[in-house]
Amino acid sequence: MLSTAQKKSLKARAHKLEPAVMIGTKGITDEVVKEVALALKAHELIKVRAAALEREAREAALQTLCERTGADAVQAIGKVFVIYRKRDE
Repeated sequence: MLSTAQKKSLKARAHKLEPAVMIGTKGITDEVVKEVALALKAHELIKVRAAALEREAREAALQTLCERTGADAVQAIGKVFVIYRKRDE
């Protein structure tokens, strides 16, 4: 779980990022989870765009992604999520 200070710092770092993964109309598929996991492994902090999903589906998608990848949700603004997972040293 991230502290408030950690989230604030990560939000600042994420501001300049472009979405690394796009969630399509099919929602959270195994392929999407795999892409998010790969992006997190490479970058630690990523943005995910869920343009095709409705509000309730986006909230569920963010939770599902975090559970399946072992990541923390930093922020969700509109159709964009910011997700963080500490890189294995």
